[in-house]
Amino acid sequence: MATSPPERPGRRYSGMDAEERTRARRAAILEAALELFGTDGFAATSVKQICRTAGLTERYFYESFKDRQACLVGLYNDLVADLRVATEAAVVAAGTAEVAAAAHDGLAAFIGHLTDDPRRARVILIEVVGVSAEIEELRHGVLRAFAELIGAVSAIEPGVDPGNEDTRLTAIALSGAVNNLLVDWMMTGRSQSPDVLTRVCSTLFVSAAAGLRR
Repeated sequence: MATSPPERPGRRYSGMDAEERTRARRAAILEAALELFGTDGFAATSVKQICRTAGLTERYFYESFKDRQACLVGLYNDLVADLRVATEAAVVAAGTAEVAAAAHDGLAAFIGHLTDDPRRARVILIEVVGVSAEIEELRHGVLRAFAELIGAVSAIEPGVDPGNEDTRLTAIALSGAVNNLLVDWMMTGRSQSPDVLTRVCSTLFVSAAAGLRR
């Protein structure tokens, strides 16, 4: 791939300064990575393929990422951040009147965000698994963060203590259950509708909250 000439600091091209162009190139690389990691898979994708899809030289890839794994981490972090924002917004909008409504709306947003674009689901649920110890630590941190959100939703149920160890462990179990259900959805042809997945997960959440209250 041909090497592009270096840019002059401070010079504007197409109305963008150097920093804006760097951000735009990073976004293009991540969009290309989403397409390739989310369809062909991380292991089957090279830096050269990402650059070709993004319409950029490899020099610009290494401007933003030191290697392919760093690109995967960047993409994963961005996807998870968007997923978290969508889920939390739905929980807040549902209010705190009852756990069933908050759980249903939060799960509908979470599941809907992933099923709307199966590439997101594949990267978040499948492609990051087992890549490296660093990414495994990152992935488990994400699962724990969502477990904390689940614990907060469960605490809407009267009598449920969010600081209780049973509540914490139940939230971790529920986080893993939702994750595994969506992995199964991905691996078996994505035949179930988001409404069905949301209903099943909501039933688990409401039953778990009632059990914690007892």
